[in-house]
Amino acid sequence: MCSRLATTTIGRFLRQMVKISSWFIPINVINSVTAQDDDKDHHKKQELLVKILVPIAVLILVAGSIMCCYSRSRVLKAIGNFNVENCNSNAPNLRVFSFAEIKEATNNFSFENKLGEGGFGPVYKVLSGKSQKGEEMAVKRLSKTSNQGAEEFINEVTLTAKLQHVNLVRLLGFCTEGEEKMLIYEYMLNKSLDFYLFDPTRRYFLDWTKRIAIIEGITQGLLYLQEYSNFTIIHRDLKASNILLDSEMKPKISDFGIARAFQKDEHEASTGRIVGTYGYVPPEYVRRGIYSMKYDVYSFGVLLLQIISSRRNSCTYGLSQNLNLLEYAYELWKEGEGMRFMDPSLDDSSSSCKLMACMQVALLCIQENPDHRPTMLEVSSMLKSETAAMPAPLRPAFSIKSNEDKLSVNDATSSDLVPR
Repeated sequence: MCSRLATTTIGRFLRQMVKISSWFIPINVINSVTAQDDDKDHHKKQELLVKILVPIAVLILVAGSIMCCYSRSRVLKAIGNFNVENCNSNAPNLRVFSFAEIKEATNNFSFENKLGEGGFGPVYKVLSGKSQKGEEMAVKRLSKTSNQGAEEFINEVTLTAKLQHVNLVRLLGFCTEGEEKMLIYEYMLNKSLDFYLFDPTRRYFLDWTKRIAIIEGITQGLLYLQEYSNFTIIHRDLKASNILLDSEMKPKISDFGIARAFQKDEHEASTGRIVGTYGYVPPEYVRRGIYSMKYDVYSFGVLLLQIISSRRNSCTYGLSQNLNLLEYAYELWKEGEGMRFMDPSLDDSSSSCKLMACMQVALLCIQENPDHRPTMLEVSSMLKSETAAMPAPLRPAFSIKSNEDKLSVNDATSSDLVPR
């Protein structure tokens, strides 16, 4: 791959080198060339330039190719070392699959067995009866074009193997053979939450009973990650497509590729590398790279608004179509018109009070200041109680309108809060 890159760019590079030769050639050489007698052939000047430029160009391209291949080999070596040296200690409960096993079980990665594709790569279903214990499995195969796949692969194996909860997708094993890197999970029969939630027909399959069970399951999964596991886990990519549904429509949180683990005495961290999904990341992360448990609380709030409304957060709403999903929910709640926000299929007297409670909890979760957001323990308590008084939410993060609620702790201008 690296040699092909060098070959395809060498012609273009040489042409550019002629134009910018003064960057690479000592000034005295240039002077000696340009000082030739006027009667000498012009082609001799060009020949001299080429003799100087070509070796320099080749050296630069060779050095670049070596660096490219070295960088790639370091990533692959890191994964290889993980498999050979650290497998038993980091993932003692996982099975190591061979490439031949998975190739046969997916019918040579056939299109018919393909379930979908994400940033990591394509996902395939293992054919019935092909797995060792007869259980259905899904295989996520690292794409060769994935930029973050190697890091996500290592992170997912080392982290997910240590997490065991009914509302988390179970990692069964992995494959690291040659350049092939694959993750093997339990198979989720009913796909992901977004498959139903945003489809005009399939969303009717999610009645209020199913949705409240999904909300409760996601809440319990996050509670485990934040409160009850040995480490505090920040998922950082909680969204509808990462909530998978089993044969009984029970939700399971998936995709821990960019998750981070904290010790119990740690509360937040920062990064200069912003990852995640537009519309689900909180303002403190977008602006300053800070993440904590309140990151996932924010994402949960966005997801909760989507579950009760079947609305995407990538669209605009309101009379002038100028409000994002969070602002639209807040405006309707403030005006006492919250039921207009809900999925019409859920609009009945038996569920209206619970829907409004979910809406208020969601608005509290998406507050601009992370200190104003509840913890997942508080979220769980508020969702279970039908009588507990809840604080009134302020205007949510990323609001286009001026903040008439005067959030005193806001340290940024309104322009700083535009998602990017």
